[in-house]
Amino acid sequence: MKLLILGGTQFLGRHMAEQALAAGHEVTLFNRGNQGRLLAGVEQLQGDRRGDLSILRGRRWDAVLDPSCYLPSAARRSAELLRDAVEHYCLVSTISVYPTITADTDEASAVAELSAAELDQIEAQAQAQIGTKGSQSGGGYGAAYGGLKVLCERTVQGLMGERALILRPGFIVGPYDYSPRLPYWLQRLADSARDGETVLAPGRPERPVRLIDARDIARFALQRAEARQGGLFNTVGADGLNMGGLLEAAHSACGSKAELVWLPDEGLLAAGIQPFADLPYWLPEADNAMMDMRNPAAEVAGLRFTALAQTLADTAAWLNAGPRPSSPCLSRERERALLEAWRPAALVNP
Repeated sequence: MKLLILGGTQFLGRHMAEQALAAGHEVTLFNRGNQGRLLAGVEQLQGDRRGDLSILRGRRWDAVLDPSCYLPSAARRSAELLRDAVEHYCLVSTISVYPTITADTDEASAVAELSAAELDQIEAQAQAQIGTKGSQSGGGYGAAYGGLKVLCERTVQGLMGERALILRPGFIVGPYDYSPRLPYWLQRLADSARDGETVLAPGRPERPVRLIDARDIARFALQRAEARQGGLFNTVGADGLNMGGLLEAAHSACGSKAELVWLPDEGLLAAGIQPFADLPYWLPEADNAMMDMRNPAAEVAGLRFTALAQTLADTAAWLNAGPRPSSPCLSRERERALLEAWRPAALVNP
């Protein structure tokens, strides 16, 4: 299969490229070239999808994988240009399209809407950044992120019809994850393996958590592309994981035996700890519904999950092999102060 990936150098896109190469596919990457050439055996075309896509014109591929689209205008440019040049178009969206998430949220649930004025303002700002190396990541769009992704989905579906595959991931983990989320916990526990210090664990150990390995999404996307199968799927991860299980598995991956001290939601909130931002994957119980969301339709269609222990071991090995990413999460000094203040009332994990 001749495959075009819009991006392909970071995290999910890189896993897509690596798996496609391993499967024997012919891979072309289109990106801004900011990361240099990271993969051997691929054709790399340089350009900015916010502006000129002419380097793609006149070419043909069997399928395109698009994990890097955040603006409806970018979705329209690529889908219009590739509509007659590819047989299949996979757009990676997000569960942030759902303004309200419960355990019953599925692909037919209500999605976020942006006003025309909001969209015009965001698109104008994006146009002003063309030619710069500014970030295109979803976090830069704040509360508008989900609504923008909805419009990207509708644009691709409108132009590609049944040839469109839309994937809505939740919290993606795995090697090449430069976010401060899973790397925070793995690095914190690796530090505890060296210094023996107690580790703050947030909320209840039994609180559900749901994560998905980037390689599982990449594998599912490639399978659907090979079969030229479209559709719309939530891809959020396997059932049965909780925060206690995650941290215990991370313990094993890091070779750490440090004591975990579980501080209750109310104590963390009273101390001004920011959910998720300071302690990744921690949400107060009242806001944790998104961790109960499921993906039965994708599982029926063939989505399979990497064992958590494998994901953590591979991510820890990747972190150990490269420079340590900086973290904006909870500092060691603040963690020590919290543990000192709350330890008498904390629940200690045996």
